[in-house]
Amino acid sequence: MRRTKSKPAKKPPKMSAGAVTPAKEGTDMVNSEEVLTLAEAAAYLRLSEPDVLRLVHEADLPGRIIGEDGRFLKSALQRWLAGVPRKAIKNAFWESHFGALAGDPYLEEMLQEIYERRGRPEAEE
Repeated sequence: MRRTKSKPAKKPPKMSAGAVTPAKEGTDMVNSEEVLTLAEAAAYLRLSEPDVLRLVHEADLPGRIIGEDGRFLKSALQRWLAGVPRKAIKNAFWESHFGALAGDPYLEEMLQEIYERRGRPEAEE
C-alpha cells in the first residue's frame, strides 16, 4: 500500500505593527488604510503625476516612491491635505509618553529584569 504525505497547513504571513490588512470580500467595511498608486493618488489630489512626485520631494507629501511608481496611504494624504505636519504625527507618540514611568514604584525592578534578560550589565548613571 502506498503512503501519501499530507501537506502541512500554510501559515498566514506575519504582519508587522501598522500593517494594512485587506477588507474581507463581501463586506461593506471601508479600509481607512487604503493604499493608492501614483496614478490613483494624482487623481485623488486632482494633480498630475509629476506634480505629486514633486510634492513628495519638496512639500513633505507622505508616500513612498518605488522605481517610477509610488504608494500612498489615503488617510495620510487626507492628513496632509488637512495641514497636519508629518513631524507632528511622528512625535505625537513620544510626546504623549514622556515621563510615563516617572514615579513608577516598579521601575527599578523592571529595569533590573530587562538588563538580566539581555545579559548586559546594568546601565551606569
